[in-house]
Amino acid sequence: MPKADSRMLTPLCEDLALALRAAAHHGLSEGVCNHFSVALPDGSRRFLINPRGLHWSEVGPKDIVLVDENGAVLQGRHRVEPTAMFIHAAAHRITGHAVVLHTHMPFATALTMTVDRALDTRASQGAMRFHGRIGIDAGYNGLALDWAEGERIAHAMQGKDVGFLGNHGVIVCGATVAHAYDDLYYLERVCMHQVLAMSTGRPLARVDEKLSAHVARQIQGEREQSDLFFEALRRMLPAPR
Repeated sequence: MPKADSRMLTPLCEDLALALRAAAHHGLSEGVCNHFSVALPDGSRRFLINPRGLHWSEVGPKDIVLVDENGAVLQGRHRVEPTAMFIHAAAHRITGHAVVLHTHMPFATALTMTVDRALDTRASQGAMRFHGRIGIDAGYNGLALDWAEGERIAHAMQGKDVGFLGNHGVIVCGATVAHAYDDLYYLERVCMHQVLAMSTGRPLARVDEKLSAHVARQIQGEREQSDLFFEALRRMLPAPR
């Protein structure tokens, strides 16, 4: 397989590294665990992913690793964590999404531990942006240490771009790193709002299904704000030297 063109790789590596640093900045990371990836747009089933062992706050474009769908490192100076390959290779192939972000971020993960397993997309305006976009994997099956488990998780998402993985964490997918990161950030915010509301002991006041779907279409119909947010993060969080 030919070496990937640096003109294609460089902007993708820059965006992926920025998303990782932003996630650390926003408290969405967990030690040196969890993974962000983006597929190359050439149909080769190769994708870029964060390296094993680096804290997300220290990741720069040169630290990003290029792998194939079997987990072989094609370019890069670091190793890749095994569960990253099993989850992300399957997610890219089965869901068809270009960008796959997987975290154990606190408030979203807290909701995966409830009997409902996921966010209530009728409970707040912010949550409504995710209405109709969530797939739930309620069948926690241990660490994703083989290809079959990665495929099981990807299939459980049922083609949706947000996956709540029971007793585990979340996966957020998208067409671009900027849009996927924007969704990841706001997903954690609205999960925090729901957890805080639930902590009052009072029942949630939900809007009807039709209105929630309408608000979801309104928000998804205009993504300039997502791009502007990502560019603001680029100014705020420059790559390490």
